[in-house]
Amino acid sequence: MRKLSLRARLLLLTTGLLLAGLSLVAAVVSHQLERYQLNRLDSQLRSFTEIIAQVSPGGPQPNQPARPQLIDPALDLIGAPYLAYLDANGSIIGMLRSSRVAAASFPTDAELRKVPTDGSAVALPAANGPGRWRALERPGVGWSGTVVAAAPLTDADATITQLRTSSLITGAALLVLLTAVGWWALGRGLRPLRRIEHTAAAIAEGDLTRRVPGIAAPRTEIGHLATSLNTMLGQLEQAFTDRAAAETRMRTFLSDVSHELRTPLVGIKGSTELYRMGGSDADEAMSRIDREATRLTGLTEDLLLLAQLDEAPDGQLDRTPMDLRTIANDARHDPRALDPSRPVTLTGLGDGGVPGPAAVLGDEDRLRQVVTNLVGNAVAHTPPGSPVRVGVGTSDGQAVLEIEDRGQGLTEEQAGRVFDRFYRADRSRNHATGASTGLGLAIARSIARAHGGDLVLRAALGAGSTFQLTVPVLSGQADVGRVQVGDAGDAE
Repeated sequence: MRKLSLRARLLLLTTGLLLAGLSLVAAVVSHQLERYQLNRLDSQLRSFTEIIAQVSPGGPQPNQPARPQLIDPALDLIGAPYLAYLDANGSIIGMLRSSRVAAASFPTDAELRKVPTDGSAVALPAANGPGRWRALERPGVGWSGTVVAAAPLTDADATITQLRTSSLITGAALLVLLTAVGWWALGRGLRPLRRIEHTAAAIAEGDLTRRVPGIAAPRTEIGHLATSLNTMLGQLEQAFTDRAAAETRMRTFLSDVSHELRTPLVGIKGSTELYRMGGSDADEAMSRIDREATRLTGLTEDLLLLAQLDEAPDGQLDRTPMDLRTIANDARHDPRALDPSRPVTLTGLGDGGVPGPAAVLGDEDRLRQVVTNLVGNAVAHTPPGSPVRVGVGTSDGQAVLEIEDRGQGLTEEQAGRVFDRFYRADRSRNHATGASTGLGLAIARSIARAHGGDLVLRAALGAGSTFQLTVPVLSGQADVGRVQVGDAGDAE
């Protein structure tokens, strides 16, 4: 059974149920028809025996000559071609028989004596074997004998046999017809499943863009299945795409890590070889080794921090209530320390107004690390003396701190990749000069997201860049800390 197709199994099940139903209907109809005919014949026999018992109060006259030309039509009319008179001892003392019925087919005298006298009808076998008779006995009125009337069941049995034969032929023809129609209908009904099967086969061969077409109305079972499959296929395609992208990023990341680690290690090894060959004195060699070891340690610590933020971001934070205005106020002094000629302003959001309260529940050291990195980028990647604006406030339930510069900006492709690990917009910068390894912004965004916020960039080529740090506002704590920010528009 399991080797059969779904179409064949459904058809077998349907055909079996149809066959059982037709057989049940045929059996019930034939049974009811048989009961109807027997009841009708019993009613005729009962009426006839009741009349005969009443019109013969003096008993039968068995010695009267038979007159078939009168008796046969009368017996045919009342439907009882056999009438017998029995005395009190059960012996037959007279009878009337239709000459149109063969004498050998009448019930035997012994069978007639078995008929109950309570008026209930019974079936008796014919004397010659195959036929059946229906008999009914009633006590005589005014005399001590009984009257038995019997009628053959030949016509009734023939009718039942004909009905059963017709039912069998009709049922077989109907079964064949409905089986053929069912095979066609099931094939048409299962056609959407075959299309789903073909789609699945195409996907299994690698075509993840295939989808199940609109093969049925959305509210039908097939429609629901197609919609669910398309949703699942979309998620699978996205998952495979994400996995491929992740693998690509991982390969790039490993390549970059290898390169970044190899650079200071090569410097350390080169310094030791140069010292061993006498090309430099001990102080110079140790200075180079210390510088490269410091870079190697910083890179390792950055990689470890990124891994920790990826695995358990909340576990790396020591949250306390604080206000971003404190960090923003301190941040405006950092550019001056790096470039005294650079004007720095502290404002509200959007380059206007005074700094607004920005109470958050955060790790102040980590958030300062983010802002210090952003300020350092603004100084490193903009011309000397170009202005920097630090804005702080709240917007849509988020505390916001933004760093805006007036530098050359970034292209759309560069802006989309600045948060990638080891990415540098300016590849010409030499590591030996102390340039960033490209992990600072990746770490900054990971810290922001660990706080439940984000770090985004708005930039355009020739129009400067704006980094915006957002952290959820600490509700009910709008005035955490007292910050002296001076005049919002003052420059330093």
